Amino acid sequence: MASHVVNPAGEPSLIQSLLFVPGNRPERFDRALATEADLVCIDLEDSVPPDQKTAAREAFAAYAAVHPGDRLGVRINAVDGAWVGADLLAARAAAFVMLPKAESGDALAAAHGVLAASTLWPLVETAAGLRNVWQIAAAPGVAGVLFGAFDFAADVGCEMEWEPLLFARSQVAVACAAARIQAMDAPSGDLQDLMGLITSTRRAKTLGFTARACIHPDQISGVHEGLAPTPDEVQRAMKIVAAFEAANGAAAQLDGRLIERPVAAAAERLLARVRRLLDGSDKGP
Repeated sequence: MASHVVNPAGEPSLIQSLLFVPGNRPERFDRALATEADLVCIDLEDSVPPDQKTAAREAFAAYAAVHPGDRLGVRINAVDGAWVGADLLAARAAAFVMLPKAESGDALAAAHGVLAASTLWPLVETAAGLRNVWQIAAAPGVAGVLFGAFDFAADVGCEMEWEPLLFARSQVAVACAAARIQAMDAPSGDLQDLMGLITSTRRAKTLGFTARACIHPDQISGVHEGLAPTPDEVQRAMKIVAAFEAANGAAAQLDGRLIERPVAAAAERLLARVRRLLDGSDKGP
């Protein structure tokens, strides 16, 4: 059976935001941890040029040695690349490890064997990865899946727009829901359009995404706002639960709409999420 990271109630740990920081910019590590991001991921992959990979890995290892905690993780290089062996050894100091271009559950199981103390966040960012996303999401130690929209669009030759990527996003969200783990959306490449960030994050939330990655600290607040239940959603959920309870578990009506058990269950989940977010104690990799 897959070993997932869940809270005592059986729900995935509530992570809403993850901030990437380049591993070759150690002067930014402290500032990243000082932000409101739920997780901070030191990146050894895309943001680091080949001739700086070793220095970035050493910078991460040195920083993680004196900054233990469940917010700090690392994205290693591809599991079939030249740097992965040294990366995996260094990654043992991380609370969580992001694995790029995940394409099979077997590869994740092997990585988990090396990184047993760390939780895993595989990136689904290729056509092959999407084909196997269900087994990736169900692999041992996986806390959530990050949809790598930029690499995925390049791999399949589609535009980096909502409609061409809708199928892939939906597959990731459903696979994560089935595995009872979190689905994290790709970061926005626009560092200035805050309203666009909030709007696109809300669209991802409607598909079932529960978190989103950030590539700049200024994006964190927009991601949190986009993912947070709105006051109208909370009020509606409260009315649904009250109506269903008043009907003693039978079908009920609210504002001309039928309320049955699945609708009430969804409302209860939303309210439970609000309580957990307000409590603030359920933050982890």
